[in-house]
Amino acid sequence: HYNVRAWEGRAYEHIRRRLLERGFPVEGLGFDPALVMRGLVVDTELGNLLKVDRFGFVKAALHGESLLPWQEARRTYARTLVDLADPRYDFTNTLFSLSEACMYTQLVPFLDRGELPVGMGYLELYRQVRLALNGTHVEGELKAEILADPEAFVELDPELPLALLDQKRAGKKLMVISNSDWLYARAMLDYAFDRFLPGETTWRDLFDLVVVSARKPFFFSQKGPLFRVATEEGLLEPLIGGPTGSGAYHGGHAELIESFLGVRGERILYVGDHVYTDVNVVKKLRRWRTALVLRELERELRAIEAERDDHARVEALMADKTAIEHRANAARLQLLRGDADDAQAALDDCLARIRAIDDEIGPLLADDGRGFSRVWGFLLRAGNDKSHLLRQIERHADIYTSRVSNLFGYTPFAYFRATRGSVPHDPVR
Repeated sequence: HYNVRAWEGRAYEHIRRRLLERGFPVEGLGFDPALVMRGLVVDTELGNLLKVDRFGFVKAALHGESLLPWQEARRTYARTLVDLADPRYDFTNTLFSLSEACMYTQLVPFLDRGELPVGMGYLELYRQVRLALNGTHVEGELKAEILADPEAFVELDPELPLALLDQKRAGKKLMVISNSDWLYARAMLDYAFDRFLPGETTWRDLFDLVVVSARKPFFFSQKGPLFRVATEEGLLEPLIGGPTGSGAYHGGHAELIESFLGVRGERILYVGDHVYTDVNVVKKLRRWRTALVLRELERELRAIEAERDDHARVEALMADKTAIEHRANAARLQLLRGDADDAQAALDDCLARIRAIDDEIGPLLADDGRGFSRVWGFLLRAGNDKSHLLRQIERHADIYTSRVSNLFGYTPFAYFRATRGSVPHDPVR
């Protein structure tokens, strides 16, 4: 696991340096993780960051560093259903995209004030920020910094190697499929695993197969050549066919993995932290089982626990409001029928009580999820509904968890079953 603030803070600085070299006025800007989170949608037509629910309705919009007033956001997106297939929108579905989204939304006010090149619009600004990120080059620079000082960037998890060791002892075959090159992957596995394994055991004993430079997502859709990593320095030996035994390999494709393991589809559980490259493509193309690592989940659960009393209060107030609304509607119907003896007084009393409840519930709803994000609220909720990110997770991940070491709380023989889903017409219990 990476320290996201350290990783993204450095990525942001690389973006800022490149933009500064191109004449952008970014001298005083700095990475603000409170502005952004995973699961937001970038609207490159209007220059907004959007919080979207599972149906594509916009629940909140940030322009620059200010949330649009609710009525303005509703008016702007009243006829809009966000469709991620539309090139107008870009989904921030990885932690690596936080620095990019932060820089973009910070530069939007500069564009609005005419302080960026003449003729530049929101779409071109986004392209310029994306170009400054220049994924491959920046990632290479960042990885060099991580190798030089892993303690500043890597969060160690003592239970991770032990959880996988239990799986190994139970007869499971374990593999690593990484887009990183051999030298980086080897250094990270050395740093994060070996210190926690018993005796002389190392990560090389743990994994049956290590694939580096995999080129995901193409690894799952195309047939790339496979090489064996022949030396510790990363020299490669070409192969014909699939892996010839345990060890480290370069490139290849998913069919070779299935042949090596002797299994297909649902007998493989693939674990990753990228909603698209890991779980979406794997499930769609290979029909492997998928587990999404969602590091933010632990922080979200802490925020939910901290707001438990407020949530209970909102639920109680809404139950009271629903009952009072029912009585108010009955009084309205009496008035329409001409039976106005006590109906008007009853209606006036109900409306006054509803206003009082709204006055109490309003601040509670406004603060909902602020323990996770002061700007956006909870990660996996959008108002009273599921967020678009959670919808993507439900569609493509069989299970999700905050870290692989959570498997340490189960035996290697555990079977995870879906709970019975609720539907709106279920009886209230």
